[in-house]
This record gives sequence, C-alpha cells and structure tokens, in this order.
Amino acid sequence: MNRLPGFGASPGVTTSSRSVYHLWQGFSVGAVIVGALVIALMLWSFAFHRRKGDAIPAQTQYHLPLEIIYTVIPILIVIGLFAATLVVENREVANPKTDVNIDVNAFQWGWEFLYPGHNAVVFGQTTQTPVMVMPSNENVHIQLTATDVIHGFYVHDFNFSRYALPGVYNDFTFRAVKNGTFFGQCTQLCGMYHSLMYFRVKVVSPAAYQAWLNSFNNAKAAKAAQAAMSALNQQLSTDVATKPAYGG
Repeated sequence: MNRLPGFGASPGVTTSSRSVYHLWQGFSVGAVIVGALVIALMLWSFAFHRRKGDAIPAQTQYHLPLEIIYTVIPILIVIGLFAATLVVENREVANPKTDVNIDVNAFQWGWEFLYPGHNAVVFGQTTQTPVMVMPSNENVHIQLTATDVIHGFYVHDFNFSRYALPGVYNDFTFRAVKNGTFFGQCTQLCGMYHSLMYFRVKVVSPAAYQAWLNSFNNAKAAKAAQAAMSALNQQLSTDVATKPAYGG
C-alpha cells in the first residue's frame, strides 16, 4: 500500500506505526469504495426512479437474494476489518524482552527521561523541550507514568499516544527503523502551560546510542545527574503541594 495516499496519517518510523499506517490506508480505501458505491446507487435511484405520473413503480422489497447480499457483504466487511485491527493491535501492545529501558515521567509542565542502570537522565519543562534518545532497530521498553495530573504521551511519526497517569505505569515497546529526530507533545489538557509541554525523540544508531550513554559514565556526570534529580524531585514535591490540580 506504499503507493496509496496516507489520508492524513504519518507513514511511521517504527514497526508498529507502519502497521497502523497500512491499517489506516486499508480502512480509508474501504470507506472510499463503500461511499462511492452508496453515492452511485443514490444517483442511479434519483435518475431512473423519478416520479412518472401516478403509477406505482415495481416493488422489490421481498427480493430474497438481494436482501441476503446486502446483509452478508457488510458483515464480511466488518469481520475483515476487525481481524485486521486485532492483528495490528496485538503488535502494538506486544512487549518483547529487551535490555533497552527508558522510564518516562510527565509532570506540570515537562518531561523526565531516566535510563535505568545508567547515570543518564534528561528532563526539561515548558520551553526547554527535552530529548529522549533511543537506538534504532532495537526493541526499546518504555515505562510511562505521571507525577501530578493526567498527561498524554504522543509522538506523531510513531502514530502513537498513551495516557501518563499518576500512580499508574503504562508499559509499551518501540522499535524504530529510521534514524532522525521526531516531535512529541502532551495531548491532555493539564494546566496553564500545557501548550508548551513538548519533547523530542531522537533515534540514533546503536553505536551512537551507546556512546551517548557512556558520556554520562563519569564522576562529574553522575554528580550532575544526582543533583538534577534531587532538584527536580524537590520542585515536583513543592508543585504538587502548592498548585491547584490543573494549574489554574
């Protein structure tokens, strides 16, 4: 379906997002075909069944073969769409084992990306736009949560969105097949600076990813990461205690 139009969706840069994209194309093509058929039948009816005098036209309301056809065909279409959706959804929620893990925490109004087992931690709020770095062609497990209110983790080119919920961990896995930097944002109205709650996802080669992680493995970086984490946790605790739930 690569030659088909995208009908407004992104082609995707992960294995699951490409499956979602192709499913969307299939749904859209099916909708166009069904819609065109319905419009053609309506126009045909308008053109050939206009009132002609006072004679009653031939009645076909008990045409059994026709009634079976227009009952069975929609059922088969629904079954086909359901089966295709089930296959894609199973790929979307699969969590294969991997050694690459990123803990993502959303808060008013920013993001924290923590890499368990490493000193690497990235965070930023409002205009800072933090960057989540991940390797390409490897399964990357994400554990998503929130500190204060409900946020939305959305990456357009991943065709992916999940709630970030306080006290709840949402787990999912990405496998990016294309390097690059991709736009992300919060999609749930979460307070005064919701419109500035952006982030980026930077997909790099496995070697570049490992080099990036290693850049944190020194005493100075570890101390800076610890200080940053302490400052962030203190700020979040203060914010939760003093701010209205939705930043009014």
